[in-house]
Amino acid sequence: MLTRQLLLAAARSPAARRAVVTAPLSRSLVRRFIAGEDREAVLRAVDRLIVRGLHVSVDHLGEDTADRAGADAVRDEYRALLARLGEAGTGSRAEVSVKLSALGSALGAGGPGAALERARAVCEAAAAAGTTVTLDMEGHSTTDDTLAAAAELRADFPRTGVVLQSCLRRTEGDLRELLHAGSRVRLVKGAYAEPAGVAFQDRAEVDRAYVRCLRLLMEGHGYPMVATHDPRLIAIAGALAVRAGRPQGSYEFQMLYGIRFEEQRRLAAAGETVRVYVPYGDEWYGYFMRRLAERPANLAFFLRSLGHR
Repeated sequence: MLTRQLLLAAARSPAARRAVVTAPLSRSLVRRFIAGEDREAVLRAVDRLIVRGLHVSVDHLGEDTADRAGADAVRDEYRALLARLGEAGTGSRAEVSVKLSALGSALGAGGPGAALERARAVCEAAAAAGTTVTLDMEGHSTTDDTLAAAAELRADFPRTGVVLQSCLRRTEGDLRELLHAGSRVRLVKGAYAEPAGVAFQDRAEVDRAYVRCLRLLMEGHGYPMVATHDPRLIAIAGALAVRAGRPQGSYEFQMLYGIRFEEQRRLAAAGETVRVYVPYGDEWYGYFMRRLAERPANLAFFLRSLGHR
């Protein structure tokens, strides 16, 4: 737990960022988790995954955009990416994931409204490409704004998805409002450092909350997106789907690019829908550090690689 807290603190540290970003082997290590730094690289990765029978959700990395020009650039990158996905005819298998902070939600009093309009433009591009958008969840202080934005967008783009984090104490209550037909919810454990007053701190508590949320999702009328690499939780999700009478295709599993690829292939071969979360872009540092914090195996891989410089 201490190691995780240190890594999450490092994700917010400018000094740690400089040290990692400039380390000689950082970029080669990052390739395990990041599909590339530009659009062409991620499109090649998307093609490889789709050929293997997998679905994808593409994330243009970046959060806490510093100014309106940067937020506009993020919006325009998503629109260009979606145009390419539409031209390739991959809309049935490729969606995008978007952080509202990347679209400028933190830029002053008008930030949330402006970010919503940029998100609307991304949703329009997704609809034209035959696909949809999932709004990523960030720290707990953004939860209300993210849920409100998702509700606004669903009025015109009903397939818009949203992420909920089982680590937050409020999530079961939020989830009960999202069990209706057409709702798309990605359930994650949560990758942000959160205070004890709003979030479970013990991993076992987070897991138990995840299972409670899974049960609600499988028994509801929406489309559950089960985002986990935990073999036990994957098995529980499958059992809950069977118990709820859900056929394959009425829910999906989601995993991160570069992690447990054999398990992704195994589930897909068994007839499950498996979506890979594929990040790209040069603002990879925060994402990379959160991946190290989530799984000790990731940190061990990173440290072993540093030892072989």
